[in-house]
Amino acid sequence: MRYQISGKQIDIGAALQTHVQTELGNVVEKYAGRPTDAMVVFSKSGHEHVCEATVHLSTGLTCTAKGKAPEIYGSFDATIEKMDKQLRRYKRRLKDHHKERTTPVELIGASSYILAGSEDADDTAEPDSLQPIIVAEMETKIPSLSVGEAVMQMELAGAPVLVFRNDKKDGVNVVYRRDDGNIGWIDP
Repeated sequence: MRYQISGKQIDIGAALQTHVQTELGNVVEKYAGRPTDAMVVFSKSGHEHVCEATVHLSTGLTCTAKGKAPEIYGSFDATIEKMDKQLRRYKRRLKDHHKERTTPVELIGASSYILAGSEDADDTAEPDSLQPIIVAEMETKIPSLSVGEAVMQMELAGAPVLVFRNDKKDGVNVVYRRDDGNIGWIDP
């Protein structure tokens, strides 16, 4: 597994890097047999240290966790605890998908845009033009998954919504977390 361990305006020592590699390797190997790479970023927010970890699995699924603590090792321990819980929860499904899916998840390219929000506090005012202002434009990848895999990927990544190409119907679908805590699925 490839590791990318970095700090945002924090110096990361060799001892912390070794600790991250051994602990993260142990947790991921226990649940997912074939991880490809891991990215761990440490930062500081006020008096707390923040650790964000993202692990990419060979099947194309991504697991993300974030932890905070007053000390840097504590923030990593909180992150690894959350990741361990997520992977433990999905262990059976991860192992089942390894058997069903012999090739990695297919990804197709798409454009992603970030639009400027309304700066006016008064929403009743008529805008000058109906064209939105594009703040950022970037390439994104849309995975080709089953609905169950999409829900699992959304949960593992901690995302509120996931756009995916449905394996069975070969169309673009969306799964999202509803306000009542359930999962919604849009199949146009």
